[in-house]
Amino acid sequence: MIAAMKRIFSLLIFTILVLALAPTLSLTANAAAEQYAVVPDGDVWFYAGETESSRVFLLPRTYYVKVLNTGDPYCRVEYLVDEAPYKKVTGYCKTEDIILVDYIPVRPYLKKQVTLSYSLPASGGGAIGDGSFSSVEKNFVYYGQRYEGAKLYYYVLSDGTFDYIPADAELAFEENTDYLDYLAAQETMGQGTGTPDAPPSGGMNATLIVVICVACVAAVAIAVFVIKGKKTVQDDQSEE
Repeated sequence: MIAAMKRIFSLLIFTILVLALAPTLSLTANAAAEQYAVVPDGDVWFYAGETESSRVFLLPRTYYVKVLNTGDPYCRVEYLVDEAPYKKVTGYCKTEDIILVDYIPVRPYLKKQVTLSYSLPASGGGAIGDGSFSSVEKNFVYYGQRYEGAKLYYYVLSDGTFDYIPADAELAFEENTDYLDYLAAQETMGQGTGTPDAPPSGGMNATLIVVICVACVAAVAIAVFVIKGKKTVQDDQSEE
């Protein structure tokens, strides 16, 4: 009976450890597998290389880049995905311009398309036909923007080719709020001591509390069973 009790106690302790560590191991694995950084404002550049002269476009604010390698002063990053009509691009961001987060965002990338109309110039002399194709519309995948002097350009993708197109106004899009919500939650939980990279640790989580309670109940039940078993053996010996 004693050997059986030892096996039960060993199994119980192993179960407690697995249940208690499972959430932590899962979060650690997710964080290690995918690391994201938020673009906090509209002044964060996506670079083709690790030089200031390799600026390509300004990333959409409140969205994210996937961090492939951290470094100083640049991080190697990835933006968007290979899902038609979108195409993933790999480049760099300045480490000081982005903020690493310890969660996987629901909507990391801005998936936006723009449609532009081009009017063909009227040809000289007499025109033939009805003019059905004097104006052409074309769709582009939007990545970001940049200014050259006072002129605004979008950086876009069309038919597998990246290039700039002139624009009259900055593109309007829905901004993310998850980072701000996350900061607010951290402040509430940690009384202002929490940070995005190191969430405050205070108290045991609900899962661990439940596991401990179940373990205590199981331990009491096993102890009662052992005591009853011993009493039964003693009673049998007394009768003999």
